[in-house]
Amino acid sequence: MSNSVFDLRQKLAAEFTGTGFLVGTVVGSGIMAERLSDGNVGLALFANGVATGAILVMLIIMFAPISGAHLNPTVSLVMRLNGTLGKSEFFAYIASQIVGGLVGVMVAHAMFAETLFQFSVTERNGAPQWLAEVVATFGLVLTILLTLRSRHGAVGPCVGLYIASAYWFTVSASFANPAVTIARALTNTFSGIQPLDVGPFLLAEIIGAVLALYVARLLLARSTPSSEESGS
Repeated sequence: MSNSVFDLRQKLAAEFTGTGFLVGTVVGSGIMAERLSDGNVGLALFANGVATGAILVMLIIMFAPISGAHLNPTVSLVMRLNGTLGKSEFFAYIASQIVGGLVGVMVAHAMFAETLFQFSVTERNGAPQWLAEVVATFGLVLTILLTLRSRHGAVGPCVGLYIASAYWFTVSASFANPAVTIARALTNTFSGIQPLDVGPFLLAEIIGAVLALYVARLLLARSTPSSEESGS
């Protein structure tokens, strides 16, 4: 997805900025939605999901030509396993994404006059939540891999639509991104997750991403023609 004419610094800047905007949108829209929804959690979740899906479309369209617009350590992991991302780039991408997410959450707090440094007390634990994160990340990564093969330019819209819908069909509200999960532990607002629950979410997200990679390989593998089909 990325263009080789851009150097590593430019790619890392794109990953940092894009992930920062993504987390800022998740946290900021969650704060705004909670303030304006008058206690209607469903309405707040709807607004949060739409905002997140919409910003993903724009971020991927903007940054894909520069860095590939991973904006997500599980996406970078899959690209590393696929051999399309070097080892040094892989670790640099993840660092940029995590730091960008942390900056994004603090900027969101500043915009809404919240305390900059917070720890969430929102519990998100248990087998249903962990399964939801496996499913959410599996679907996200599979969407990316299959859409990249079939229609490269549609990745942004497809990812945005997937995440907006996954907010509603997963009990975890589809974190599906380790950088976002870590950042959301540092906001005691609508979108937060208590730090104690972060570890299992990260593991579930990695499992979902790896499963998606192997399913994508299975689906996209070219079969060897039989002797009858090849005419021999």
